[in-house]
Amino acid sequence: MTLPFSSIRKYVILFAFLILAGGIGYNLGQRKAGVSVTGDKRIVINQESAKDTTPVDFSLFWDVWQRMFRYYIDAAGLDTQKMVWGAISGMVASAGDPYTVFLPPKENKDVKEDLAGEFEGIGAQLGMKDSRIIVIAPLKGTPAERAGIKPGDYILKVDDVDTVGWTVPQAVTKIRGVGGTSVKLNILHDNSQKPVDMTITRQTILVPSVESWVKKVREITEISGTADAAKLDASKMVAYIRLSRFGDHSNEDWDKTVAEILDKQRTNGPLAGLIFDLRNNPGGYLDGSVFIASEFIKSGVVVSQKNSDGTKQDYPVDKKGKLLDIPLVVLVNRGSASAAEIVAGALRDYKRATIVGETTFGKGSVQTPQELRGGAGLHITTGKWLLPKGETIAKVGVKPDIEVKLDDAYTATTDAQLAKAVEVLLK
Repeated sequence: MTLPFSSIRKYVILFAFLILAGGIGYNLGQRKAGVSVTGDKRIVINQESAKDTTPVDFSLFWDVWQRMFRYYIDAAGLDTQKMVWGAISGMVASAGDPYTVFLPPKENKDVKEDLAGEFEGIGAQLGMKDSRIIVIAPLKGTPAERAGIKPGDYILKVDDVDTVGWTVPQAVTKIRGVGGTSVKLNILHDNSQKPVDMTITRQTILVPSVESWVKKVREITEISGTADAAKLDASKMVAYIRLSRFGDHSNEDWDKTVAEILDKQRTNGPLAGLIFDLRNNPGGYLDGSVFIASEFIKSGVVVSQKNSDGTKQDYPVDKKGKLLDIPLVVLVNRGSASAAEIVAGALRDYKRATIVGETTFGKGSVQTPQELRGGAGLHITTGKWLLPKGETIAKVGVKPDIEVKLDDAYTATTDAQLAKAVEVLLK
């Protein structure tokens, strides 16, 4: 018997549907995923129980979920993916730690670009203090610096939206944008009573990790204005290295810079010393801080990490340094944070350097980045850093040996902190 074409087509479609359904079921089974249907007829995939033994009642969560779709005036416009991300963000934020955060894909991408040293935005490194968004440091030569943003500034609003309750990644995402576009910030300067509005045009930010020079004292123009200028040998040579961050290319750039300085020393004679500028350095990778500190310290522990499971992990010197004996002064300020504080603190504890400037930011916790499905990320505070003498950095910072306050420390050849550093080297 010959079946008509329409009947054959029905059987083929039915057969294909059965195969498809079986495949979906197999895959879900392989992933151990559960499938259920909510009261609003939406399919929920991967409704698994937590793998620990803590009893959790999610009935209220699903009750609110269903009420949103039933009663919200624009229920058709609700984005279920954003709702899930928001729920996860709230769960992570309940820990009360501003550095433990869930990052949706866009925010996770922004964080990675920041460490890579190229992105579009205004060029300000952000942090959290007193539950508000704060500027750790503006990057040199960026729109943020040119607009007058300074370390310690609070960002109260972004495009007229209050930042209360925001995480740092949220603020980064809102402030960044396509080069040529503008963002309006409501800023409260440190020690000021009245906030000001700033409209800043974004641009592509290229952040060099390392800047350096070797000069005679007489070439450092502002030194002549200091009290001890007459006692300084103007013919002495001083090297200067500024490290802007501990990012993806910092170690490579550092090695290249050190090689150039040593080459100049072989050509021009011994250096009176080195000024290592960590001002407005917001930190970055932990291994980068150990790498840089090892350039100056012969042996010993650079930093220790006290972990959430009660264990302690030491990070010792990991290479033979090339600048072990050169006289050293380190410059720090309120914008020096995280990995920068580890380096400054280690050099201070080993009495390898004189620290000049202001007390640092005080970010002494360890965040372990974890990659999640779909490009999302999770940064969890898994430990705290301890300096070689056992002191913590968190909320305390690193205090300088010689305090020199400075309102504007962005021009490395025209400031009192640099002048003091040269004086210390030439005493």
